[in-house]
Amino acid sequence: QVQLVESGGGLVQAGGSLRLSCAASGRTFSSYAMGWFRQAPGKEREFVLAISWSGGNTYYADSVKGRFTISRDNAKNTVYLQMNSLKPEDTAVYYCAAGYGSGAPSNTYEYAYWGQGTQVTVSS
Repeated sequence: QVQLVESGGGLVQAGGSLRLSCAASGRTFSSYAMGWFRQAPGKEREFVLAISWSGGNTYYADSVKGRFTISRDNAKNTVYLQMNSLKPEDTAVYYCAAGYGSGAPSNTYEYAYWGQGTQVTVSS
């Protein structure tokens, strides 16, 4: 069992930056791939980026390449999402998730545990 708690969301102007954190409970955090997803009002939850259990593999959605970065600190049981050059279309609730496997999964069904989400709002 893994419990995930996101933090760091908020209101930012377009072009600004935010860093989200996701703290995980449990001693097996380092064995999970970690991902970030987002869901805007009226839309389906979509993949943003993911990182493998070791941190050696990452996978990014095209919409955030060059702007967002994922990293993890297994000693702190935490995964981070650094968001730069934010756009109004990045506005959504952002969720972190923990999943199995050796890669950096991009599908929701590959993740077993989810956080409660944190709101990110980008004003124009």
